Amino acid sequence: MSPIKIYTQRQQGQAWIERVRGVRPGLVLTLGFTETGLVEGISAAGATPRDRRYTALADAEFMVNGLTPAPKYPLPPLQAGASPALISRAVIAEQDIPLVVLNAGLSQMPTVPHLNLGGKPAQCLSTGAALPLEVVHHLWRQGLAQGELLGAESDYLLLAECVVGGTTTALGLLTGLGVDAMERVNSSHPTCNHNQKRGLVAEGLSRSGLPDRPHPLAVVAAVGDPMQPVVAGMAIAASRTRPVLLAGGTQMLAVYALMAAIAAAEDCAWNPQNVVVGTTRWVAEDATGDTVGLAELTGACLMATQLSFGNSRFEALRAYERGFVKEGVGAGGCAIAASLYQNWGQPELLAAIEALLEQKAQIETR
Repeated sequence: MSPIKIYTQRQQGQAWIERVRGVRPGLVLTLGFTETGLVEGISAAGATPRDRRYTALADAEFMVNGLTPAPKYPLPPLQAGASPALISRAVIAEQDIPLVVLNAGLSQMPTVPHLNLGGKPAQCLSTGAALPLEVVHHLWRQGLAQGELLGAESDYLLLAECVVGGTTTALGLLTGLGVDAMERVNSSHPTCNHNQKRGLVAEGLSRSGLPDRPHPLAVVAAVGDPMQPVVAGMAIAASRTRPVLLAGGTQMLAVYALMAAIAAAEDCAWNPQNVVVGTTRWVAEDATGDTVGLAELTGACLMATQLSFGNSRFEALRAYERGFVKEGVGAGGCAIAASLYQNWGQPELLAAIEALLEQKAQIETR
């Protein structure tokens, strides 16, 4: 079985794969925060709202430093499963893939080397005023600049994110852009909390005062998060000269829709043939959402790693097969990149991830 499956735009996806086969990407992890992630029950990326306040900080520290005896921000406890950062970190450490961390808008500074883009955390999208419009425009320009700079340093870009509550802001953005995304998005819960997401989005859009045909960046300001304009800008700029993999599920499909909307609104040049969305099988085939349908609606080429944890010796990994966690921190995209760069299949991916999880368990029992 192929380690990668293309779900939509198959011809484009196959051509993209052939372009980057054997090529080392550069990974860019964009961090952001939205108070949407603190709503009780909205996300499983941290067992409690307090845990979720520090998830992005913990993921960044782990992605850069790997396992350390006393991290300032330990990976947060989850309701079930293991952090998807383990997948991404195992890949980039074993395959020596370079990582750049961008702070698009956090309430506290990361403890690891990063570039601060001068954004700010978002209010809950239910306010209809998630971010000031001038901040969104600033982050969009920062994204364009970083896409040119980082794109010039890599053969292709792997763009990942960490925003807790981000599938809900993705639903807000998609809905505000006119995409029928209700019941289609995913979540870190085994069964997607569609009703809760729908209620928050409806409240935010009703309060936003947006016109019938708003500017795409005005939609971000109303119901989005700080990661979205940054990654959209980066991907547009980089796509002009090289391939780009948007590493994520629902959130990156929303970014893709934002890219297309901005390109049309601003007459902004980009190359859609260079851009694909890459995620995990657990997202692409999540029966409680409709990721493939959402990709078709946005026009995105969707592919996914076929990585399975069904035979893992760790219960925390087998939980993925029951619908927990599914994706995050570019896990699916990193697994795709590993298959293309050093031809890793299921055995190599699983061995690297399990080895890291075993080391983590040993450190925690000392």
